[in-house]
Amino acid sequence: MSPRIALANSADHAQLHSHDLPLAAALRTAGFDPVAEVWTDPSVDWSSYDAVVLRSVWDYHVRYLEFVEWLGQLDKAGVPVLNETDLVCWNADKSYLLELRERGVAIVPSQVAAGACLREVVGGLDGQEIVIKPTVSATARHTIRGTAGSDELSRAMDDLPDAVYLVQPFLKEIQSEGEWSVIYLDGELSHTVLKRPAAGDYRVQDDFGGTAELVEPPAAVLEGAAAALAAANARRAPVYARVDGIVSNGRFLLMELELIEPYLFLPLVPDAADRFAAAIAGRLS
Repeated sequence: MSPRIALANSADHAQLHSHDLPLAAALRTAGFDPVAEVWTDPSVDWSSYDAVVLRSVWDYHVRYLEFVEWLGQLDKAGVPVLNETDLVCWNADKSYLLELRERGVAIVPSQVAAGACLREVVGGLDGQEIVIKPTVSATARHTIRGTAGSDELSRAMDDLPDAVYLVQPFLKEIQSEGEWSVIYLDGELSHTVLKRPAAGDYRVQDDFGGTAELVEPPAAVLEGAAAALAAANARRAPVYARVDGIVSNGRFLLMELELIEPYLFLPLVPDAADRFAAAIAGRLS
């Protein structure tokens, strides 16, 4: 019987996303039986799988405690999870950026604040254009942008739920130059994508009209991305990783290190899915 691999998704994306279809095909070619499963489905017998690969678990941030508990259950059942659960839990809260900064990684300047402290932090940035986002979030959920001290931003902050937030300067390079995504498979550089927001926007996700293309990156991007991945809280190289950042004044600044459920742009690179499948196979051998 072929080893069974659960490709974990969310209920809103129960079937494999088109970007993961090449991975499923490559796993079959490699002798595995990949099955799309919803991570919150109580009827799934996860112990019947030889491994769980996190893919479109795109609601983990709104069910965070449940997600962490589920990962713990997989650990207790002895089911390998890729990426590894301790790395995933570390990566789920964006305050890891401050930890990486302490390790010498150049990040987009960031402060963490919650409750009344959020307005104190924003008050200290009066007149600056900033971005506020939850430390546990995805797809720009509850992310706002505005000028610190303005009535508009203050009203937007009134609507934010009680949570812990990152406060960062808005860097115009994301509109003028775009955001880089450097994809690694089994710790090896695979491909690099340049994402650009729609005109007048700053969010690069395709949900908001953003675009992405395969681009050869400058040396600063490759060096900065490699440094960020090397500083991650990993016992060994992640099976998959996406390093997101921008170039400002010739220096790569890390925005996010995506180790949970990143879109990997597999369809853009013909052999990427095969290498991803090989990386999964290598961890299970």
